[in-house]
Amino acid sequence: MIPPYNHSVSSFRSILFCLQRSINKGILAKISLPPKSQTSFLCSLVGYTEQGHQLNAHELLDEILIPDYKSCNKMIKSYTTDYQYLEALSVFRWMQKARLRPDSFALAAAVKSSGTMHDARLGGMLHAFAVKGGFSTFLAVEKALMDMYARFDMLSDSRQVFREMSWRDSVSWNVLLSGYARAQLYGDAMDLFHAMHGYGDEEVKPTAVTMAVILPICAKLKSLKAGQSVHAYVIKMGLDLDTLVGNALVSMYAKCGSIINDAYRAFCHIAWKDVISWNSMIAGYCDNGFFGEAFELFCRMILSGLQPNYATVANILPICASVEDGWHYGRELHCYALRCGLEVELTVCNALLTHYSKVGDMKAVESVFGKMHSRDLVTWNTVIAGYALNGWISRAINLFHELLSNEIKPDSITLISVLPVYAQANDLQAGKKIHGYILRHPLLCQETSTGNALISLYGKCGELDNAVKTFKGIPERDIISWNAMLSAYADTEQLEKFMDMLNQMNVEGIQPDPVTILSVLQVSAFHGIKKVREAHAYSLRAGFTIQMTVGNAILDAYAKCGSIDDAFGMFRSLTGKNVVTGNTMISGYLKHGCQEFAEMIFGQMCERDLTTWNLMIQVYAQNDCIDRAFGLFHELQHKGMKPDNVGIMSIVAACARLASVHLVRQCHGYIIRASLGDSYLEGALLDSYAKCGSINDACKLFQTSYQKDLVTYTAMLGGYAMHGMAQESLGVFSQMLVLDIKPDHVIITSLLSACSHAGLVDEGWKLFKSISKIHGIKPTMEHYACMVDLLARRGCFREAYNFIKDMPCEANGNLWGTLLGACKTYGEVEVGRLVADHLFDVDTGNIGNYVVMSNIFAADGRWNGVEQVRRLMKAKDLKKPAGCSWIEVERMRHAFVAGDLSHPLRPIIYSTLRTLDRQIKDPLSPRK
Repeated sequence: MIPPYNHSVSSFRSILFCLQRSINKGILAKISLPPKSQTSFLCSLVGYTEQGHQLNAHELLDEILIPDYKSCNKMIKSYTTDYQYLEALSVFRWMQKARLRPDSFALAAAVKSSGTMHDARLGGMLHAFAVKGGFSTFLAVEKALMDMYARFDMLSDSRQVFREMSWRDSVSWNVLLSGYARAQLYGDAMDLFHAMHGYGDEEVKPTAVTMAVILPICAKLKSLKAGQSVHAYVIKMGLDLDTLVGNALVSMYAKCGSIINDAYRAFCHIAWKDVISWNSMIAGYCDNGFFGEAFELFCRMILSGLQPNYATVANILPICASVEDGWHYGRELHCYALRCGLEVELTVCNALLTHYSKVGDMKAVESVFGKMHSRDLVTWNTVIAGYALNGWISRAINLFHELLSNEIKPDSITLISVLPVYAQANDLQAGKKIHGYILRHPLLCQETSTGNALISLYGKCGELDNAVKTFKGIPERDIISWNAMLSAYADTEQLEKFMDMLNQMNVEGIQPDPVTILSVLQVSAFHGIKKVREAHAYSLRAGFTIQMTVGNAILDAYAKCGSIDDAFGMFRSLTGKNVVTGNTMISGYLKHGCQEFAEMIFGQMCERDLTTWNLMIQVYAQNDCIDRAFGLFHELQHKGMKPDNVGIMSIVAACARLASVHLVRQCHGYIIRASLGDSYLEGALLDSYAKCGSINDACKLFQTSYQKDLVTYTAMLGGYAMHGMAQESLGVFSQMLVLDIKPDHVIITSLLSACSHAGLVDEGWKLFKSISKIHGIKPTMEHYACMVDLLARRGCFREAYNFIKDMPCEANGNLWGTLLGACKTYGEVEVGRLVADHLFDVDTGNIGNYVVMSNIFAADGRWNGVEQVRRLMKAKDLKKPAGCSWIEVERMRHAFVAGDLSHPLRPIIYSTLRTLDRQIKDPLSPRK
């Protein structure tokens, strides 16, 4: 006897509903009550059920109903057909209590219900009941038992039932075959299929259901040959027109990578295409990267009059970002989902999140995410990855913390999405915590992808020892593991270790891929043009240069090595070019000052992005074509593009070269209106205000800055130093140290320069001695130059000369030039002559040094020395460039070049200058 099965309120309601529905069918005639009393019976049963008195209701039902095994058998089968498995088992239990014998089909239905509910204990009892009651030889019961054990992952028991069957039909084979497929025992499934095919019984042949089971197994095994063999059998048996088989063939070919020919032919051959047919083909196109074809097929599906379902929308939404006007199509699909009520489907919502993340509409992502009634781990992973993809680092981290606070366990996909975020934020401690979490979960430790993400994190944070340990701890390293380690060495310029890793990779037989070549090219640029050419040659032999990323990297490597001609040769040889190719060439010409060639590339580009315009603005600004830079900046805006931080920094630098505080203020206003700004842009503004002479504007900007960092302090300190405000510079430096911001060599240089111009010898010496002792910075040539200038301004020329001679490294031309300029200022001829001897050897082609020495001799009346210097200049064919200066008056720039008399206001200007000169010489003279 089966033990009592717990009844629920819903089960009694279902029984009651069945009784009420069957009044006209005579079922209530079996109740041992007069017709007038049947109504009161039903009301009592309803009352017990609604009040939760299941026991009383059950007793009432047991007392009133006269046993009728046919009605009960019919109810069990009906409940099982309607997926009401709990109710089916409840009726079966009632039959046992009433000592009614079920038929074989009712018992099979009960067995199926227990299998679907994953109640192994009940299933074993049902099997025992079947054996005891003589039902175990009935085919329907045997098939139900096989299916039940397969659902319990008890395949040995399922096989035992199969072996003991006296006769097997096709369904029996299919049940065991489905069990193997569900347990991922693909080899056993293929063996069983071959046994079924060779069984020899005409009544046991593979059916459409068999094909629908075995074809996905071929896809899982990636065995195209096996799938084609099955397809041949399908054609032979005339099953190729069957919709179920056709859908399975389309899916198999798509997953095996044969999408264009085989999958499409199978799709076209389906006689009656249902929505699954279209979904299978669309999904196949999407999985194989044929996004345009997938979208075109989707449009054909709409035109055919077939209504897309949630699976169609979930398949097509993620690829909308890859087609033209994809953002618009994604919006239309979103509207369709809302009209059809598909927005409640979790897969559709996840697809919407993926689409909006890819098109960069994170506001829409947040809107969809906020309205979702249910979320799974895929939902959280998609939004975190979307934030990371679009640079919303802080929100990605916050959402990850929210996921953890909801006690949702992250999986490997979560971790490989969030680890790059922590790497970008340079948050090593948080990354180590995630590493600890991975180590506490053995399944995550086995994931190669998580290990690869950890290597990348440690590499970007400079923790190479941890990166190596993680690399060695990965159980099964793939090419991505090696590439991550190579990239870590390349980014930290560990060139020897990079080469050792590359050799080890070669020894272990790991073939490089295009990503490997990108790291090799990055390192080759440090070794020189020879290594770049070797990497280029290998890429050609391996066929990697057809990929745009590799071709662009080769261009960049040649440009970094100074071989712009080789870069241009590579540029011309590329069969495919994109916007990155053109940007790379313009960047190379920018570095080498080749304005005309940069303009040529810019003019040839069919497609330009914001980076293209920013680079060209930098080209013009760098080559003193300020008007062209501004013209390009305005043209960019007329085309509907919004300048970003990089573009604004370039134009602010151009404003500084013009010394136009008015233009700097305009840029500042645009930055505020456009909500742009970071520490680098703020630093550029501070520097430009200072260079334009408006130190007050720079000071106001600095004081209103909310987040001051090293860049901001460097700009403000340099501005004060530029204006000779040494005490203010030292004050800013003290504030920076209080905030525990570590100084760099640029700030030290600015401070020493400020001390030099203000004559603060003691403060300068104190700062110079603290460079290495306190701040851990190795003194640079600029630092030595500042100290030389500081000593020379106090008239200590011999000490400055000895200071240079005692330096641990050899002085360069700038350092000797600093001392020579000081000698000119203070008329120190003898030390100047010694300095000039060194300077003419170190910096032979700088005419300024010769002019300075000539002026020193002239000031002291040593005309022989002047003549000697001029002979040297003539022998080396050195010519002094014309002096130039400019000034902005009422937003108009006026330039003056030595010897140029073309200015329209020249008579008035020179007249005013003569008046000013006379007044300076004779302060008591009358003023006009």
